[in-house]
Amino acid sequence: MIDIDLTLSVGDGQRHFDLQARFKTEVPFVALYGPSGAGKSLTLQAVAGLLRPKAGHIRIDGRTLFDSAAGIDLPAPARRIGYLFQNYALFPHLSVRENIAFGLTTWSRRRLSAEDAAAVQSLLDTFGLADMAGSRPQTLSGGQQQRVSLARALACQPQVLLLDEPFAALNPMLRGTLRQELADVRRRWGIPVLMITHDIEDVLELADVAFVYQEGRIVQEIDLRDGSSHDMLVHALGGTPRVEESALRKKLRGLLEGVGSPAP
Repeated sequence: MIDIDLTLSVGDGQRHFDLQARFKTEVPFVALYGPSGAGKSLTLQAVAGLLRPKAGHIRIDGRTLFDSAAGIDLPAPARRIGYLFQNYALFPHLSVRENIAFGLTTWSRRRLSAEDAAAVQSLLDTFGLADMAGSRPQTLSGGQQQRVSLARALACQPQVLLLDEPFAALNPMLRGTLRQELADVRRRWGIPVLMITHDIEDVLELADVAFVYQEGRIVQEIDLRDGSSHDMLVHALGGTPRVEESALRKKLRGLLEGVGSPAP
């Protein structure tokens, strides 16, 4: 279960942006869909603990990461979040192996345990990176860099995986293959995924449910499994959600509305 209810504001003196995001779902793959600047990345940063909301709560599988009313605000390292950044954020001075292992070490413990070293090697093998384990990120292709970043995100055995525009930096010809790889990874690891994108193909290929963002609000929920949708903004304001009707439902509505009408 992913349960998000947050309010936050950001600004730099010239621009001010307010975000109110509220959704709850049990599906394994969630897309936050909408144009740039709508608040999707702010939501992910709040979940990861990189931004502190003004109010609300963030709960993943019954574990509370943030709750303003209860005074709970877990630090980012304690949240068990795997984060794949849009530009992959790989360390250029570290090798592929060292990048993947980065979150498993600390300043006081630089060496990996035997168990952690085995886990890193397993990720190298799984993502086809073993032959380039000693290479630097700048020598890799975009797809290879994405695999390194994804392996690093999974190395800490996260409770949820956050994806920030995972295919935006890739050649369009690679996107289909890597979408399939990402879907396979999610099934293999069995953890929920929260992905932000403004590419409709990402949503159609990967998501079970999409929450549509617009100007700092979630305005619509779309279930990709059955094509149903409802207006979340109307629901939040206390109105009646508008259900997207099928062709059959529209026909039935027309028949029902015609009952009792005067004959022509």
